[in-house]
Amino acid sequence: QVQLTESGGGLVQTGGSLRLSCLVSEATFSDYAMGWFRQGPGKEREFVASIDWSGRSTYYAYSVEGRFTFSRDNTKNMVHLQMSSLTPEDTAIYYCAASRRGWGTEDFTDFGQGTQVTVSS
Repeated sequence: QVQLTESGGGLVQTGGSLRLSCLVSEATFSDYAMGWFRQGPGKEREFVASIDWSGRSTYYAYSVEGRFTFSRDNTKNMVHLQMSSLTPEDTAIYYCAASRRGWGTEDFTDFGQGTQVTVSS
C-alpha cells in the first residue's frame, strides 16, 4: 500500500491562501494518478481535485474550480494543492489520495492521514 504524507495545513483568514503538499513513498510514483479529498465538520468526505499520471490533465470539483490548482512533481514524488480565495466553507481535513486505476472520483483507494485546514471569517 502506498504511503501518503500530507503537510501544509493550518489556520488562514477568509480570502487567504494555503499550499498543501503530499509526499508519496512509492518508487513508481509516476504510475499513480493523484487526488485530494476533504471532509468538513459534520460532512461526508468529498472529492476536491485529481491529476493524471503525467500532470498534464487535472479535474476539479465545481466548488473549488478557479481557486485551487493541483500540480505534481514526478522527480520528487510530490503533489501540491495551491488554494486561494479561501472561505470558511473550505474548512476541512484534506486528504491526499492515490490510484493506479484512474483519476476519476471513484478510482482512489489509498488515502493519507489528512491535514487540517481552517478558514476563519
